[in-house]
Amino acid sequence: MPDLSPRRATVRFMFEHPAHLIALGFGSGLPRRAPGTFGTLWAWAAYLAMQLWLSHAAIGWVILASLPIGWWACTVTARHMNVADPGNIVWDEVVAFWIVLWLVMPAGLLMQLFAFALFRLFDAVKRGPVGWADQLFKQKDTTPETMRWRAAGFGILFDDLVAAFCTLLVIAVLRAW
Repeated sequence: MPDLSPRRATVRFMFEHPAHLIALGFGSGLPRRAPGTFGTLWAWAAYLAMQLWLSHAAIGWVILASLPIGWWACTVTARHMNVADPGNIVWDEVVAFWIVLWLVMPAGLLMQLFAFALFRLFDAVKRGPVGWADQLFKQKDTTPETMRWRAAGFGILFDDLVAAFCTLLVIAVLRAW
């Protein structure tokens, strides 16, 4: 009988499977405190690095490819951790914040910082549409044996995509005003 107790995200766990490396944001999700913030900071740094070598369109293709890859990685990693939505999985923050930056750039440091803070606020507080999206794929009263892991993996990504949309909506309103 397999062990169904929750597993912690560690460096060793991260290197056990390629999906873990991706879902844990290449290590940015390993801190015990505020892994989502560290994941978003890693996303910001990675985006700025991508801008050095890739065109705007190429970054868009990277983001597009990162969505299904992220769904797979989040699903596999959550299943291996025996937790439907582990806080250490940060690929959802990574790809969602890449979308924000891709649509906001070019922007100065203050606008990027504002986008970061706004995205983290929407993602952490989970009010309104983000809260709705977070609850949509929650499978209450399930066990690791009965969990629909693909739905859980998609749910990990979905609320952050909604947080990105809310962030972009606020920025668009402010820019239009």
